[in-house]
Amino acid sequence: MFLLGIGNFALHRAVLESGHPLVEQLPGLAQSLGGRLTLVAEFLVLLAAMLLVANGWSELAWVYAGYSALNVASAWLILSGRV
Repeated sequence: MFLLGIGNFALHRAVLESGHPLVEQLPGLAQSLGGRLTLVAEFLVLLAAMLLVANGWSELAWVYAGYSALNVASAWLILSGRV
């Protein structure tokens, strides 16, 4: 899960730095902080998932893997200019 989290952070950062019009449509507070607020949200999702898996919710690892797959797909669409 930790490695998936690193990948999610890298993709998230790449999308934020891409200059894509969707990034420009972020709400004012998230945009003014350079996207750091969205990275904090990404961290909180990873932290919650890791804590829950460590406390016996092992099925949640598959949910986080699915979440990561959606992140990969959306980042690919945005970075390749398909969206």
